Amino acid sequence: MAITSSAKRAIRVAERRRVYNLRRIDTMRENVKDIRKLVQAGKAAEAEKKLSETYQAIDKAAKRGVIKKNTASRKKSRLVSLIRKHPKQSTKKK
Repeated sequence: MAITSSAKRAIRVAERRRVYNLRRIDTMRENVKDIRKLVQAGKAAEAEKKLSETYQAIDKAAKRGVIKKNTASRKKSRLVSLIRKHPKQSTKKK
C-alpha cells in the first residue's frame, strides 16, 4: 500500500490512465472485429467504408502508447490486404 501522498496520487493517475487505455484498445478491437465480420459476410464495400474509422482508432492507440507503432502498421496492413483479397460484390447483373 502506498504511504506517501505522491505515491497515492500516482496510483490514482495510473487507474485513470488504465481506464482510458482500456477504452482505446476496446474501440480498436471492436472496429477490427467489425471489419473482419463484414468481409466474412461478403460486404467488402461496407468494410472499406469503415476502414477510416478503424484507422483512426488504431492510430490513437499507437499515439498514446497503448500499442507500438509497428503493431499499428501491421494491423492496418493486414486489414487492407484482407479487404483486397475478397472482391467487392457488384450490384449490376451480367
